[in-house]
Amino acid sequence: MLGITAFGLFHTAISLMSLGLGLSYLVRRRDIRWNTGLGKAYVAWTAAAAITGLFIFRHGGFNEAHVLSIVTLLTLAAAIVAERGAAPGSWRDCFAALAFSLTVFFHFIPGFNETLVRLPVDAPYITGPDDPKLKTLVGGTFLVFLVIATLQLRRLRRLRRIHAAAPSPA
Repeated sequence: MLGITAFGLFHTAISLMSLGLGLSYLVRRRDIRWNTGLGKAYVAWTAAAAITGLFIFRHGGFNEAHVLSIVTLLTLAAAIVAERGAAPGSWRDCFAALAFSLTVFFHFIPGFNETLVRLPVDAPYITGPDDPKLKTLVGGTFLVFLVIATLQLRRLRRLRRIHAAAPSPA
């Protein structure tokens, strides 16, 4: 089926679940937070997608996709550590929000590549990871990420001002 193994299909299902969680969380809450049930679910599914991706060798040996899996796992870990105990709007809070959002963007890179080399079935849209159409698509998606990141930072800075101006409990 479309040149995908059973394990590849399993990995794809995990990745799609993670991407769906991440996108829905971003739309509903405007950032992803580890300290919520949905945030923990997103991190777990994303980690599972990254880990299963490490066992796929369709294009030979260790490659850029494996590096992206490792970078994703490190980014998730850094975001979790940064968020713990961070004050709203602090640099650690901002870093965590941006790092979690960045991992959502990471899903699109292999997702676009693996989907578009297979579809449409009779004439795939791209030829592989070096296809200029893929680079344009990933670049455009990165620009969307930058817009989202800018909006997140503005919102978090407003939260920091609100939090700083709030009277402390007596």
